[in-house]
Amino acid sequence: QVQFVESGGGLVHPGDSLRLSCTVSRISFEIYPVAWYRRVPGKQRELVATVDRVGTTHYTDSVEGRFTISRDNAKNALSLQMNSLKPDDTAVYFCNTDPPWSRWGQGTQVTVSS
Repeated sequence: QVQFVESGGGLVHPGDSLRLSCTVSRISFEIYPVAWYRRVPGKQRELVATVDRVGTTHYTDSVEGRFTISRDNAKNALSLQMNSLKPDDTAVYFCNTDPPWSRWGQGTQVTVSS
């Protein structure tokens, strides 16, 4: 079964940066568009950023200009560089394909608080 393992979250102050990492296994990673999602308790999971097979990226409006998604097909890895973090970015972040598989990883908690 496909497996997603996220890491890199933490507790930071507004304006700080974090870099999230994800490794993907048991699928042909290079053929899939992949994405970062986030979930806040009580809300639906939100698509944050995507990158397709050739590196074209898309971002939800709230993170445009602050977040950068990238992929390394040789390592089956996905990253999300998050700059100028805001309290509204607080969430559990997940990686998956786009559209997503039904199986999800544990996610990594990002908390932005003063």
